[in-house]
Amino acid sequence: MTEPDADEARPSAPIVERSDFAEPSAFTPESLLREARRQKGLPNADVPALCVLDPDGDIVRDLVAAGRARLDPEWACYHTRLHLVEADGLRYGIIGGAVGASFAVLVAEELFASGCQHLVSVTSAGQITPLRAPPYFVLIERALRDEGTSYHYLPPSDFADADPALVAVAVTALRDVGLPVYRGASWTTDAPFRETEAAIAHCRERGILAVEMEAAALYAFARARGRAVLCFAHVTNQMAVSAGDFEKGEDDGAEASLLVLTAVARAWHRDR
Repeated sequence: MTEPDADEARPSAPIVERSDFAEPSAFTPESLLREARRQKGLPNADVPALCVLDPDGDIVRDLVAAGRARLDPEWACYHTRLHLVEADGLRYGIIGGAVGASFAVLVAEELFASGCQHLVSVTSAGQITPLRAPPYFVLIERALRDEGTSYHYLPPSDFADADPALVAVAVTALRDVGLPVYRGASWTTDAPFRETEAAIAHCRERGILAVEMEAAALYAFARARGRAVLCFAHVTNQMAVSAGDFEKGEDDGAEASLLVLTAVARAWHRDR
């Protein structure tokens, strides 16, 4: 019987074996949105320069319930609804429910193809390193790439990094926000129900503060495409290892998240 050679015996990993990062995609967000507008009879309209991803949807629900957000009737995406907010001299678009790396980047691609210039993501996250009792925020400086989407944008590496200039602006803006905001690394996973004790311990040893599902992919997309993206983890839970977890605070954490978003948005607006 012939034994397989070493290359044949080694499992293949198509994602990490990609090398076509500089090659443009045949399927583009512009093309998808063009067809969506054609089918829906929508004009070619821009979104606000500042947009927000709210994977949990709590911020959107709070804004809609308070009458502070309205649907954008010209947003052509097949999968999401864009709400428009105008308050305190700021105007931005916000999309709820874009959970997970691939969905978040799909929506991000469409937003930037539609005129977005800055994108902020605020996602709920599990505590890895216990800095204090939840809830609190982590400004994600880099994210461990334990998902698939980032490997379609950048060559393999352990982490995807935020733009240091965006982080610096946010750090200054958040000094006086009056909320607990830390900065550090997160672990981005595609499989939240595979957060094992061994994996958590490994991440803790690497100084990782929280686990979430979008940041590594968003940062890889941002670096590859030259886009301005900043991600926050709203640490709200300890993976429900005991009862009474997943408490975000008043208004499900929406008002606290809006304070963080507003501070960063104002700083970006001043820079522009």
